Amino acid sequence: MTIRLAIIGAGIMGSDHARIFTSEIPGGRVQVVCDASPERAAVLAGSVGAADVMTDPEAAIRRADVDAVVVASPDFTHAPLSLACIAAGKPVLCEKPLSQSSAECRQVTAAEMASGRRWVQLGFMRRYDQSYVEMKAALAQGRIGRALMMHNFHRNVETPAADFTGAMAITNSAPHEFDVVRHVLGTEYAAISAFQPQRSDARVAPVVMVLETTGGQLVTIEVNNNAAYGYDVRGELVGETGSVQMIAPGYSRLDAALTQSAVYDADWRGRYAEAYRRQNRDFLRFAATGEFPVIASDCWDGLAAATVAEAGVRALTESRRVAVELEAQPDFYAR
Repeated sequence: MTIRLAIIGAGIMGSDHARIFTSEIPGGRVQVVCDASPERAAVLAGSVGAADVMTDPEAAIRRADVDAVVVASPDFTHAPLSLACIAAGKPVLCEKPLSQSSAECRQVTAAEMASGRRWVQLGFMRRYDQSYVEMKAALAQGRIGRALMMHNFHRNVETPAADFTGAMAITNSAPHEFDVVRHVLGTEYAAISAFQPQRSDARVAPVVMVLETTGGQLVTIEVNNNAAYGYDVRGELVGETGSVQMIAPGYSRLDAALTQSAVYDADWRGRYAEAYRRQNRDFLRFAATGEFPVIASDCWDGLAAATVAEAGVRALTESRRVAVELEAQPDFYAR
């Protein structure tokens, strides 16, 4: 069965998804590309052999020749377009975040529950990364004992926009960690504290968060959006009898002239290329069968990420520990 896809958003992420579905995994075909810029949509459509180009995303979602949707448009469109997909009965792979507003996330979860089934797979692709897969397996198999701590840092070359702030590091960058830590530890957050050192220039400084889980663990997350040297994500899960440390993929190391050097990626795409392929393969299976993928993120996970991010922004701006208040998970979203 070939799943006919509408790609909404022809920027970096929409283009990458279209390329993956077209040339890297079987089972999908890009039917239509939708973007606010018809010229940009046409360029992407031509590169992947899409049949049509549109500028109206809700009309693209309703098309009879579209079986499933990929939402890779700006963040503020994610929740409204997910709601449109639920109303149309179309499975959707929605890039994170579902929304930066927990209230808006609740609107999507309510609509999905009212429909009677899950339609939205959220693009927290780190769950599919082999490093986190092995961390979760080591914990589940009892190889490191009970989890005590998880340390994470997330560094980018530079901020994506001149007006990027510490609060945006929490709402835009850290949700990947918020989600994958919940997934690995199998717990929720109880409280968050956030701190920011002072830089010697006008660039936004790193944000360091300390989270307490409902299971009694501590989680540290550093987000440094102006690390300068490269894209770098690392992590360590510490248990009572051992630990698991992430090893970033690397293909070579140069030794010459009394020095040793390695090359960093400029952004996330190379580091998580295989995770995206695994995620998108699961999405095609979901679209074909209606069975939600076992490890994928759903709307409830999107709500959980937004809730802790909101608490994190309050913790940073008010310089205090803030409780994370997330309601009990509905049976509808139980795994």
